[in-house]
Amino acid sequence: MVVERQILNQKDIQITIERLCHQLIEHHDSFENTVIIGVQPRGKFLSSRIIVKLKQLLNTANLESGSLDISFYRDDLRRREEPIVPDIMDMNLSLEGKNVVLIDDVMFTGRSIRSAIDALMAFGRPKSVELLILIDRRFSRDLPIQPNYVGRTVDAIDSERVIVEWNEDVGKDRVLMVKKD
Repeated sequence: MVVERQILNQKDIQITIERLCHQLIEHHDSFENTVIIGVQPRGKFLSSRIIVKLKQLLNTANLESGSLDISFYRDDLRRREEPIVPDIMDMNLSLEGKNVVLIDDVMFTGRSIRSAIDALMAFGRPKSVELLILIDRRFSRDLPIQPNYVGRTVDAIDSERVIVEWNEDVGKDRVLMVKKD
């Protein structure tokens, strides 16, 4: 039996994104030397929402951004039964000397973020890298990586999964905690 519990609904997600945008503005002001990078596949949905909201709040059309495919930087690349198929990456920019805000939907073990940082280095040496996460599963780190900006922190055991559903992907916005009994 599968038990689902909704953590965030559509309105909660909108409010959380707005709060995260205000935190980003506090730290990056006009975003002159800042690049926003969404980690593919699901971090790009959150990243594009944040970019849209930031453009509204800052009343600007100029925000440097991209999306990063970490497929070949993963430490489980050769352990998978099915081959990883990379996404089309949107990274037509240099990160040399820039402040980078890396965005993903769920922080679990930290391994995906480690892979994303490795992948970033192919595009230049950033001045700094910050991490923005919608959902932080704080008790499950394998690596000492902590987010700078967190939408919601959840305590989940290993048998529980956190699933973020995006309107662009499945037709509705929500975050679920799923447990198999």
